[in-house]
Amino acid sequence: MTAQIIGDKPNTYAFTKALGESALVTEGGCLPIVVIRPSIVVAAWREPLPGWLENLNGPTGIVAGAGKGVLRTVYCKREKIADLVPVDIPINLAIAAAWKIASQPSNAIPVYNCTSGSINPIRWGQLETMGMAAIRKYPMENVLWYPGGSYKESALLNTICQLIFHSLPAYMMDSMAYLMGKKPVMVRVVEKMHKAQKAIEYFATNEWKWSNDNVEKLNKELTEVDRRTFNFDLSDLNWPDFIAVYVKGTRQFVFKEDLSTLDEARKHTDKMFWVEKCLQIVLFIVFGKLFAWLFC
Repeated sequence: MTAQIIGDKPNTYAFTKALGESALVTEGGCLPIVVIRPSIVVAAWREPLPGWLENLNGPTGIVAGAGKGVLRTVYCKREKIADLVPVDIPINLAIAAAWKIASQPSNAIPVYNCTSGSINPIRWGQLETMGMAAIRKYPMENVLWYPGGSYKESALLNTICQLIFHSLPAYMMDSMAYLMGKKPVMVRVVEKMHKAQKAIEYFATNEWKWSNDNVEKLNKELTEVDRRTFNFDLSDLNWPDFIAVYVKGTRQFVFKEDLSTLDEARKHTDKMFWVEKCLQIVLFIVFGKLFAWLFC
């Protein structure tokens, strides 16, 4: 039923956004209305605190899953632009746009595309590299496995890897938990993770070019003081630095992990690195012997 209702929209989120805009057009009357369309919203750049966020929506779920060592594969096109925008940017733009429509009324409803792709683009492949570097710089507490994995540009390969590296280990861990009298939770965690991944796949495998000439024009209309106070210019954003802040913010504000535990988290992550390498050696020997037994 959902597919019939939303039509060509990728998900219910995009559908309800379009529905809301349609309602404004038909029912707005003479009200001073302006529409802000942010792209993929992520953690704060500067306000209220660098890296601040409160949920696991969008890429944050990927950051969290990879940081905890659970996420090992993501369906994504590395060369596509990841049109990320820090959450404080559309908020500042909304304040400036509200001033504009109130002081200079318009019969038409102005639409401002709040995006980074045409100003300061970052590609999904760059995000993969920067994100993994930041996760290892700011490791999360009690990681289940050494953070790793990679993007997959084939949907079929990604599905196979999800089965091998996500679902199968989750069922094994839940079976062990059940036998030990503990509550099994990993299958549910992985199912939620896959659902979150599915929601962002459409945006991670496609690319759009958005016009934001009116955003740049609005920025020029502000005083220098207002431009600093209500900054929505992304041209100065340093992506490697921001991604590091984003990962640290996920650790601090989503998982509520104090920064004082970083040293202990690094020790645990290093331990998991060697556990992973030892397991890889064991598996290599086992499969080598199996291959020799079958074909030699």
